[in-house]
Amino acid sequence: MKLLQTIVGFTALALNKSCFALTDKATGIAFAPKLGDLEIFGVGVRRKGPIKIYSVGMYSSSVVKKSLASIPSTDENKALSILRSGAKDTSTSFLLEMNFKVGAEKIASAIAESVAPRHNGSPSDVGKLKTLIFDGVSAKGAATKGTTFLFSCSEEGLTVSVDGKLQGTVASPGLAKAFCDVYLDEDTVSPKMVSSCLENCCGN
Repeated sequence: MKLLQTIVGFTALALNKSCFALTDKATGIAFAPKLGDLEIFGVGVRRKGPIKIYSVGMYSSSVVKKSLASIPSTDENKALSILRSGAKDTSTSFLLEMNFKVGAEKIASAIAESVAPRHNGSPSDVGKLKTLIFDGVSAKGAATKGTTFLFSCSEEGLTVSVDGKLQGTVASPGLAKAFCDVYLDEDTVSPKMVSSCLENCCGN
């Protein structure tokens, strides 16, 4: 009986880690447990000094999540390796929700400038990304609190949506991988999101 209770307990814990919404404690912004077929991995804040600019949630494949579940949270290096490679090798999306008002040019430039040094392909790819972001935001004047950006990374490239409206796709797989690096590499713009991914997806 005790064994059965233990198994049920571990099953419940696994479900809790993968099937519920996550909230960024820094901003109070909540992220749904699923985005289409993708599952929530972790959430975090993007800061600029004391300002909490936006919260970000990472969504990716259940296959990657299962791989992470087999890695103990104490083996951080291995977990990070699986998280980074898994995100780049499958469809992964980053959902951003603004917590602070930022102008169209400023937010488009900030994101593009984060991607540029991580991208080994044509600089024009980054220029196209900046334009998609700028056009999506300028239509409403500024990225006000509550504005959402969805960046979907895949083998086809990087697709951008603003407030649920598709802006377009930059057909560059390399740019999509560079975008993943913005949030997952050693110089991540949101360390809290990375630690949240490991906390929610790794085994005990």
